[in-house]
Amino acid sequence: MPRIGEIFWTFLRLGLIAFGGPVAHLGYFRRWFVEERQWLSDEAYAQTLALCQMLPGPSSSQTGFAIGIHRGGLIGGITAWVAFTLPSALIMIAIGMGVTTLDGFAGAGWLQGLKLAAVAVVANALYGMACQLCPDPPRIAIAVAATLGASLLPGVGGQVAMIALGGLAALLFLGAPTTTAGTLNVDISRRQGLVALGIFVAALLALSLPLTGMPALWGVLYRSGALVFGGGHVVLPLLETGLVAPGLIDGDRFLAGYGAAQAIPGPIFAFGGYLGAQIMPDQALWAGLLAILMIFLPGMLLVAGLLPFWNALGRFQRVRQALLGVNAAVVGLIAAVLWDPILVKGIGDPVDGLIALLALGALALLRLPAWAVVAACALAGELVTRLPAGG
Repeated sequence: MPRIGEIFWTFLRLGLIAFGGPVAHLGYFRRWFVEERQWLSDEAYAQTLALCQMLPGPSSSQTGFAIGIHRGGLIGGITAWVAFTLPSALIMIAIGMGVTTLDGFAGAGWLQGLKLAAVAVVANALYGMACQLCPDPPRIAIAVAATLGASLLPGVGGQVAMIALGGLAALLFLGAPTTTAGTLNVDISRRQGLVALGIFVAALLALSLPLTGMPALWGVLYRSGALVFGGGHVVLPLLETGLVAPGLIDGDRFLAGYGAAQAIPGPIFAFGGYLGAQIMPDQALWAGLLAILMIFLPGMLLVAGLLPFWNALGRFQRVRQALLGVNAAVVGLIAAVLWDPILVKGIGDPVDGLIALLALGALALLRLPAWAVVAACALAGELVTRLPAGG
């Protein structure tokens, strides 16, 4: 039980500072769990990322769930997900209940500062992973090829293709691994994994039937979590089609809530809490919490169902050889996302670039904690907006 408490408080703190979207979350995870706490190796972390990148659902939340399983079994995974999601869920439900709004925050200086912190966090994670997972020219070449391929073929299709090609390249051009693969501790049997997959399929079939009233909301949320690859912003069209068109919520309120979700820490899928509170105002809290569960549940079931099989593959030498290329390809995918959209959309002028560079130095050279760098970036971003025009 002490370990469960450790998981809860660690992920809760992350849920309070993890601004910047899914890729930034993955940077925070590596900083906290690979570098600082050494809960798992870079190899095991990269393999977890590879699995979650290939599954539908919120990839960063699924990765956190898998790390929790590694640390404390299935209860640890559930604890990690609850703690990481709780801050954003409560904020979005409160917004849905009309307690507060985030109108006008899109251009706030502190929010721009948080985006710059995300730039530094992802860049630092990329450097660390590249040093560990791309130590020789062949794997550097795989990572570069994956970066170019993911940039030319954006979306989940390109990501999955680069992961597969990375594994194939390793089989063709790399020698047999001399060490065992870094694996996750998975306290879930294959039988339990099959049960989780069965629940996933059964719920998907049941909630895909023609539904009216409130069951229609749960069906849309579950299907969105089950069928949308890429998570985050990619879920918007499916939710809008399923909820706005039938009249469960009007378009203005839908877009207002989605805009607010961009200005909070944690997973964007917490937007489901806002939808539940808006659509069922008489029971806003419970509706919001149930909506959160419904949109996240399919992704968690898939991870719990497939992780035992994925982990077992690492015992075979040829699979371990392929995983060397998969890990290098994952580095390339992160590099592609660091460039676009994180750098392209996050750095607006030289001052932004300077703040991001100083934040990166604070993380990589001074080894300052991530929360302190995030707070400093938010303060710097706000101060810059308050300076008189022209200096």
